Amino acid sequence: QVQLVESGGGSVQAGGSLKLSCAASGYTGSPYWMGWFRQAPGKEREGVAIFSRSSFRTYYVHSVKGRFTIAREKTNNTLYLQMNSLKPEDTAMYYCAADLRFRDMSWAREDFSYWGQGIQVTVSA
Repeated sequence: QVQLVESGGGSVQAGGSLKLSCAASGYTGSPYWMGWFRQAPGKEREGVAIFSRSSFRTYYVHSVKGRFTIAREKTNNTLYLQMNSLKPEDTAMYYCAADLRFRDMSWAREDFSYWGQGIQVTVSA
């Protein structure tokens, strides 16, 4: 059973930084795709950053480019999201997601098979 466990969320003032971690377990090999999504109250869940194991490419939603960095540590099966220059509009529940299938890049939630329980990030003005 694949398990994803997020940590590192919390509250910070605008302009501050947080680093999220996602510990992955329960699978053989490494997922082809891992990513971070977020959902603010009353809004749809959106993709924030995605990592490709096959190409090592990273993808970011426009609103976080230059501020967020996604990285994967293979040795301990952990995915990270370094978030700098945080803004109040970054406030949301953040979710780690993974997919074991070799497929094309996709931001769609339904293309990720496994999800963490979510962790809150709150940015105050």
